[in-house]
Amino acid sequence: MNNNDWMKKNTFHHSEFRDIRCLVEEKEKKNLSISLCLPTLNEEKTIAKEIIILKSELMTRYPLLDEIVVIDSGSADKTREIAKAYDVGVYEANDILPDLEKFKGKGENLWKALYITSGDIILYIDADIKNIHHRFAYGLLGPLLLSDDIKFTKAFYDRPISFGDEKFRATGGGRVTELVIRPLLSLFFPRLTQILQPLSGEYAGFREVFEKISFPTGYGVETSMILDIYEKWGLDVMAQVDLDRRVHKNQDTKALGRMAFAIIKTFLNRIEKLGRLDIRQDVFDEMIQYNLVKDEIKPDIFKIENFERPPMIQIPEYQEKFDR
Repeated sequence: MNNNDWMKKNTFHHSEFRDIRCLVEEKEKKNLSISLCLPTLNEEKTIAKEIIILKSELMTRYPLLDEIVVIDSGSADKTREIAKAYDVGVYEANDILPDLEKFKGKGENLWKALYITSGDIILYIDADIKNIHHRFAYGLLGPLLLSDDIKFTKAFYDRPISFGDEKFRATGGGRVTELVIRPLLSLFFPRLTQILQPLSGEYAGFREVFEKISFPTGYGVETSMILDIYEKWGLDVMAQVDLDRRVHKNQDTKALGRMAFAIIKTFLNRIEKLGRLDIRQDVFDEMIQYNLVKDEIKPDIFKIENFERPPMIQIPEYQEKFDR
């Protein structure tokens, strides 16, 4: 097969699914329910707008979404209070499956959303999007509802860099993708390079897929998700959707370095488990960076919690709740 065949066949634009009434009819015909999860940590500036737009357009105007839940990592701001004011489910991750050991991180929130939501399809959208529009939801849901073969959809978009209030460079976002994950995929999984933004935070899929894969608790969750779905079901169950443009808060280079470290660690763990690489020495958990403090160079050490949640379908409470 030509290496670009998948891209030609399984790449869409959100405008192809703007007939939301048609999507609702297809959802009802297939007797499906859809849950939206917004994972949060200190998102008081954007969470209200996201809920208002997605709820008004896709629950009140068109009944495409059946529920919206916010899963919070312990925000120190007013994220949870604001979200509760808009009558959606709001949960602290630590309160879900409380008998399990507790971890912080986006992957933890996504994993626990599987237990707390009820939908046949789960839609994940990051809560820091400044230009939120309901295309972020219906664009990702369209291929899942209109195709019998696609089980997982991934977003891609232009990612401008912000440098001050309402000032942007048109390009430059997705630095970790181009500097870290794309080179790694090119080395080990060249077919997966057709996924234009493997680290995008917006994706959707059937519960039957998400419940059968592991979730690293931190930054590596998007990387492991793609590799696991590819390994279990192949590339043809995946699709990607162009959502045009995404504006969000950009992180500085040091923060991106820590993110890259966690992603590389996750990738190495995955390819070793898959038998693609034999790592014959310890791989350490500390990212060593440096700060200049009063003319003195001091190390700044970031340690990742290298923990991974097992497939949710293995958790007894989940098995009982969903009759698995």
